Amino acid sequence: MKNSEESRISRRQGLVAVSPVIVFLSLYVVVSLVAGDFYKMPIAVALVAASAWAVAIFRGRPLMERLEVFSRAAGHSNIIYMIWIFILAGAFASLAREIGAVEATVDFALDIFPARWIVPGLFVAACFISLAVGTSVGTVVALAPLAVEFSQVSGGSVAFYVAVVLGGAFFGDNLSFISDTTIAATRSQGCDMADKFKANLWITLPAAVVTLTLYAVMSADIGDIARTGEPHSPWLILPYLIVIATALMRLNVTIVLMLGIISASIIAVCFGYGGFEILGYMGSGIDSMGNLIIITLLSAGMLGIIKAAGGIDWLLQCLTARVSGCRGGQVCIALLVSVVNLCTANNTVAIITVGSLSREISKRYGIAPRKSASLLDTCSCIVQCLIPYGAQTLLATSLAGISPAAPFRFLYYPWALALMVILSIVFLFPRSHFALQSRVYGAGDSK
Repeated sequence: MKNSEESRISRRQGLVAVSPVIVFLSLYVVVSLVAGDFYKMPIAVALVAASAWAVAIFRGRPLMERLEVFSRAAGHSNIIYMIWIFILAGAFASLAREIGAVEATVDFALDIFPARWIVPGLFVAACFISLAVGTSVGTVVALAPLAVEFSQVSGGSVAFYVAVVLGGAFFGDNLSFISDTTIAATRSQGCDMADKFKANLWITLPAAVVTLTLYAVMSADIGDIARTGEPHSPWLILPYLIVIATALMRLNVTIVLMLGIISASIIAVCFGYGGFEILGYMGSGIDSMGNLIIITLLSAGMLGIIKAAGGIDWLLQCLTARVSGCRGGQVCIALLVSVVNLCTANNTVAIITVGSLSREISKRYGIAPRKSASLLDTCSCIVQCLIPYGAQTLLATSLAGISPAAPFRFLYYPWALALMVILSIVFLFPRSHFALQSRVYGAGDSK
């Protein structure tokens, strides 16, 4: 007991540890709301200020050691891997756009689908691709440039079309058997993937149907959409077909993008583009990712200091202080992963961080493993989709050339998903997740 008391983090220490997130949100969100324009406050500037604050409040260590903690978190292998994806995505998106591949693909879609079904079709495509590839980032890479072009030819809001892609991307990220979040949630809770999938369907499917219906109603008045210009050769569609096909084959997203770049380069040569011209297009695309890369490094470093200062531990300590009953246990699990995801901006990391604690809560209050795994995965995806500094939103908005906060008011799917989570907790459905708790957690069960 003594060790437990000594390890407890005081309220003051905890608030100081998580204060960089408060500083960032105050500077970026609050200032932007007051100004009435999310372009007024650059997210990179807000993160620089929050990162400087994080280093300043991380007391008890020399300055160089604090900077080392920041740099180690920013240079983590997962962050560098994400930056590689950003670089390749920028190169491919720019090259495909300049040679006319995006316009050709959009015209091809308009020839097949009526204009009123473009938005619902884009959402369904995002849901299907993300479910097949198990990654929201890969889905964003494949569809965000097309979403931008659709918005331009239809005269709609770019932010709205980007939000459609983001919502669909997280549908599959949440459900897919090969998603990192699914693997982390099921392993940490000790349940089968198929059981977790069934539990998730009760929450995600109604939310997706409601969102799809909303998109269909909103698109009912869309008339004929003009084509993007002169007729395009069908060969220009090939790079996007290769990207989507190889993604569906579950290849690594970096390989998918490399194949897209190679195929787009070959098509460009065949259509008379010079080698230096092709390299220039790719270089411009890589340069356009510079701000995104800076934001990623700053946020990772800042969140690394928050964790080292005990901020995450304090949040876990606070959220588990008063838990009672089955509903209370579920609320606690949902809040745990949501708040930690808010502080880490990574849904997989959030699930891993709170996984063991969530399993203990589930055992204590009779929540079946598949239900706790479903809550972990679903709630983390909701928060990851809504925060403007999540990797998926940053990548999508960077490719679209809009503010990271711009899609927020159009993110209908995560809000519908949040409503379904609340209903599932209030009404304890499906009942099978709780009826067998005595058999699942019998006396002496060590699982």
